[in-house]
Amino acid sequence: MVDFLEKAKESSRVVSQLDGAKKSEILNRMADVLLENIEPIVFENQKDLEYAGTEGLSPAMVDRLFLDEKRIGDMATSLREIASLKEPVGRVLDGWINDIGLRIEKVSVPIGVIGIIYESRPNVTSDTAGLCFKSGNVAILKGGKEAENSNKIIALILQSVLEEFGIPKEAISLLPDSSREGVAKMIKEDAFIDLIIPRGGEGLIRYVNSNATVPVVKHDKGLCHVYIDKDADIEKALDIAINSKTQRVGVCNAMETLLVDFSIADEVLPKLKERFDEKGTEIKGCGTTENIIEVSAHATDEDFNTEYLANILNVKVVSGVFEAINHISRYGSGHSEAIVTENYTTAEQFMNEIDASTIYLNASTRFTDGAVFGFGAEVGISTNKLHARGPMGINELTTYKYKVYGNGQIK
Repeated sequence: MVDFLEKAKESSRVVSQLDGAKKSEILNRMADVLLENIEPIVFENQKDLEYAGTEGLSPAMVDRLFLDEKRIGDMATSLREIASLKEPVGRVLDGWINDIGLRIEKVSVPIGVIGIIYESRPNVTSDTAGLCFKSGNVAILKGGKEAENSNKIIALILQSVLEEFGIPKEAISLLPDSSREGVAKMIKEDAFIDLIIPRGGEGLIRYVNSNATVPVVKHDKGLCHVYIDKDADIEKALDIAINSKTQRVGVCNAMETLLVDFSIADEVLPKLKERFDEKGTEIKGCGTTENIIEVSAHATDEDFNTEYLANILNVKVVSGVFEAINHISRYGSGHSEAIVTENYTTAEQFMNEIDASTIYLNASTRFTDGAVFGFGAEVGISTNKLHARGPMGINELTTYKYKVYGNGQIK
């Protein structure tokens, strides 16, 4: 692995010096070649789907894994969108002249070599590679074994384009040792790797965060909530709740717990129950919820701490915005939270007091997404508070250095 990492580190010097126009040209070519290879990608993906069937992966995991012509087309579109973004490297973030005439500039630069550990979704291979490349970084990718065949062919396609332009293929690579031992070694290689971004299950995040010597930006679990306030527009609230939970259940920005103000619970819960029944949603409820609608089980403390990634929803009736905020502060993971209300004062209280990467007023939590935010894609949705928070696009994959211009000054 050391030989591989040395080559990756060396290639970062090449990638970091590419100008924005050349990087965009290469990314657009990558999009073209992906579309030229839809059939072989689908063929390899089918192998992974067959493996998923024999391993009994959940429907949500299979959905994440699945590729077809449309999804591959979306991958190509994402690369084109990343290519079209404003160049993130070389931006003068600040500048001034000090009292002895030194001109000081704070300038954005690539982070260097970024290791990304992820599960299931093969589109992450192209998305994260594109984001790293656009921001002048090398990407070392470690996907899950359930997507091994899909990830390999996507990476080979991207590498073929790099070689076409005379760029070392190590600039975008799969980790050669994908075993648990390989990951354990990777996250300690701080001589070669500058940042680790893990995105996946709670166990993976905990392991990487506890054992890495390389700096880590976490893409943690999404324990997302929607709070329907007493001053909510009811029809708007119903649509937002349904969309937040059921539009796609196996993703980190899907709602896991719905909070409803007690003063409207008798009116809202039966309507919600009818809509969720149409979607096949299993509802677990607090005691007050159980007195109003039929539920499948009583919602326990463990349930409120669970990221289901499935069509299961906790429902809790709360006494008002203060209890809603307290509940989210206790159980939320700092990902995405939403309030539905027409009361501006209540909305501002909620949005100011909730500690999360993304907070919504009268909108679905499903919008926490790099493409929606105008980033083309995201390398992860950071629940960290330092360096990057929320969807991480190309600007979040840069750091900065100071360039100081003098004229003979000495101290």
